[in-house]
Amino acid sequence: MASQYDRAITVFSPDGHLFQVEYAQEAVQKGSTVVGIRGLTADARVVISRARVECQSHKLTVEDPVTVEYITRFIATLKQKYTQSNGRRPFGISALIVGFDDDGIPRLYQTDPSGTYHAWKANAIGRSAKTVQEFLEKNYTEDAIANDSEAIKLAIRALLEVVQSGGKNIELAIIRRNQPLKMFSAKEIELQVNETGKEKEEAEKKKSKKTA
Repeated sequence: MASQYDRAITVFSPDGHLFQVEYAQEAVQKGSTVVGIRGLTADARVVISRARVECQSHKLTVEDPVTVEYITRFIATLKQKYTQSNGRRPFGISALIVGFDDDGIPRLYQTDPSGTYHAWKANAIGRSAKTVQEFLEKNYTEDAIANDSEAIKLAIRALLEVVQSGGKNIELAIIRRNQPLKMFSAKEIELQVNETGKEKEEAEKKKSKKTA
């Protein structure tokens, strides 16, 4: 049945599927588990380029920078248009969009290939994202992100749910208001992973003593 409808971008199948959009979402799920953009790299470049131009245009027009939600909505609208146009396939990317507004509060949004977007306190996309999301749902609290150190530990613990090779396959960055993006070195990440592992072992020992 799918073969009759999966070549057309704007035609729904009888059971309500837009197969080209679903194929784009499947492409995203094959990407690594990340905080950022993951999916088809060429698609990501196009979306990023369009978003940068929109940010510059908005700044020149109204003399204020865009809000995080504004640029998220722009990206989501752009993606949604590509699900409705003949001759163009949907973008095969999801995005986690992070930034600060004038009130100083950090914002986190997610968009997917269908053009929908949502605000989150913590989220993950890509391969094994569901496992990481379930971990975040159970372990995210305001105390867990009370400072940079605690937030970093939570992110690493979440990634270690699906990353089996320690810090080798982890990239980590932190964003602070009015400061450049800080990328952690491989050595810094390994130290964080080791510290997190020790804390986990100690917590498990305490738990086993209580149940003994």
